[in-house]
Amino acid sequence: MDWQMRAIRGATTASENTVEVIQEVVTELLDELENRNQFQPGDMISVTFSVTRDLDAIFPAAIARARPGWDNVAMLDVQQMHVEGSLQRCIRFLIHAYLPASASIHHIYLRNAASLRPDWSLPQPLQTSQPAVKSKV
Repeated sequence: MDWQMRAIRGATTASENTVEVIQEVVTELLDELENRNQFQPGDMISVTFSVTRDLDAIFPAAIARARPGWDNVAMLDVQQMHVEGSLQRCIRFLIHAYLPASASIHHIYLRNAASLRPDWSLPQPLQTSQPAVKSKV
């Protein structure tokens, strides 16, 4: 089987800046990630979490590290660049993992974060070829 390093994106939002709410939404996001994608935590190289500046009650990586098998994954928490008018209380991730080249990738966008990537808010397989370009008539 041919393996490749692949990237998986995802995001969610928290209704408030509390440990309990952030734990709930990060757990929901990572549960959905694991349910939709066929990989093990040992396949992951690294995870970067970013949060908007209005979330500072807990590190998402601390929540992820408590999951079975996630404690040996390199993780980093960063603050998302602030852009006026952007989505508030948003938690994003970027995961790099070694996966079978033929594996479908499902990016996970939940709650209000589904508006960030409506094209990825439902399971979408990774496209391996360029889509056909339609000419304008």
